[in-house]
Amino acid sequence: MKLSELLLLSIGLAMDACAVSICKGISMNKMNWKKACIIGLYFGSFQALMPVVGYLLGSTFKSCITNIDHWIAFILLSIIGGKMIKDSFSNYESNCNDSVTFKVMVILAIATSIDALAIGITFACLKVNILLAIILIGIISFVLSVLGIKIGNKFGDKYEDSAELVGGLILILLGLKILLEHLEII
Repeated sequence: MKLSELLLLSIGLAMDACAVSICKGISMNKMNWKKACIIGLYFGSFQALMPVVGYLLGSTFKSCITNIDHWIAFILLSIIGGKMIKDSFSNYESNCNDSVTFKVMVILAIATSIDALAIGITFACLKVNILLAIILIGIISFVLSVLGIKIGNKFGDKYEDSAELVGGLILILLGLKILLEHLEII
């Protein structure tokens, strides 16, 4: 996987955390940089940790799935991306608050990083520099989370759904690219 693909993947994965961060920013009366950094650290850390767990799981079963690894990557990325796109059109009222307690943040960080676990499984099947991947995923998730809080605090909920939509499209397109490359269509 090329650096440009890893960057796009990292941005796509970070969009769930960014959308939740926008929600957190909306609930803040005044921008709080300390809370923004705490939220960014939770999301960045979990987004970086989950692919490692997925990679270890995927590596365990790699010999069993080598012939279909490109299909697994395509299916997982499409499912995750499709869910993100569906969520971007949902009219649910999210339970926004600016709390950064351990319990609240761990639950949110796990919920927004489950897709990163699935991506880690695909990393085991593809030629990916796992260290570079987790560093990029963690840093980009941190930055986009902090940026999301600032955007949410300044502009309200105008961009929350757009972040989910863009992230979902990126993941589906990456999955399609992986599949087409392995099928030697492109």
